[in-house]
Amino acid sequence: MKTCAVYPGSFDPITNGHIDIIDRGLKLFDTIIIAILYNPAKKSFFTINERIDMIEQSLKQFSDKIEIDSFDGLLVNYAAQKKATAVLRGMRAVSDFEYEFQMALMNRKLNKNIQTVFLMTGLKWIFTSSSIIKEAARFGGDIDNMVPDYVNKKIKEKFNKKHTPLNT
Repeated sequence: MKTCAVYPGSFDPITNGHIDIIDRGLKLFDTIIIAILYNPAKKSFFTINERIDMIEQSLKQFSDKIEIDSFDGLLVNYAAQKKATAVLRGMRAVSDFEYEFQMALMNRKLNKNIQTVFLMTGLKWIFTSSSIIKEAARFGGDIDNMVPDYVNKKIKEKFNKKHTPLNT
């Protein structure tokens, strides 16, 4: 029997930490659906289509084992629709645990057939998040080893479009 997990997130943008979770998750599941949550209440840096492009470019080595999609609504409904048996979540620190634990319990209450599997982020990526990476890049920080090359290029292009030199 083939196993499938949904790995939900904003992926705004995808980071090397996300890729680490996907790589390790593929040792547990035959297929992973990388599911970009569409949240109209949240201001995204990249459009859904830009994020899909960056994920596709960054995960070419896994193209036969992943699916990239977007969704809105309840995660467990989406997972059931996709015939996934699990939700894959990465946790960086103890601070992630309480929220993730509550979400896993709620998802379990809503659909007992969908399990939540937590993978601890590799130590190399424990401090990274899409938000922190964007913040560092905004101020010219070196993010070269935190995101795939293609994503780094797209972040730099986006900031170059958004910023104009200050008048002095």
